[in-house]
Amino acid sequence: QVQLVESGGGLVQTGGSLRLSCAASGRTFSSYHMGWFRQAPGKEREFVAAISRSGGSTDYGDRVKGRFTISRDNAKNTVYLQMNSLKPEDTAVYYCAARPTIYIALAVTANEYKYWGQGTQVTVSS
Repeated sequence: QVQLVESGGGLVQTGGSLRLSCAASGRTFSSYHMGWFRQAPGKEREFVAAISRSGGSTDYGDRVKGRFTISRDNAKNTVYLQMNSLKPEDTAVYYCAARPTIYIALAVTANEYKYWGQGTQVTVSS
């Protein structure tokens, strides 16, 4: 129904930057809240960032606040995650997710999101 494809991951040194992209299929992209989550080996899936339908509201996990920025371009059906000042503890598979909802409030738990991408690996070396 809705397909999400992440790109932009890779290997970067501590203090470096990466920009992740998530391209979505479908005609109703602008009706979805969008989120980014990450999962390191042996760890729980962790909330990274979320953005509202028009991009007017954003939310960030405590561990990335001040370093990461989520944005979206509804004309391109794409959501972005700009990651700056990267640390080794940011190493994880990063997932894009979509949440069809009538509510205004953003969700920070993975089970609130219906559609998921395949993930893209981000590795930060020390």
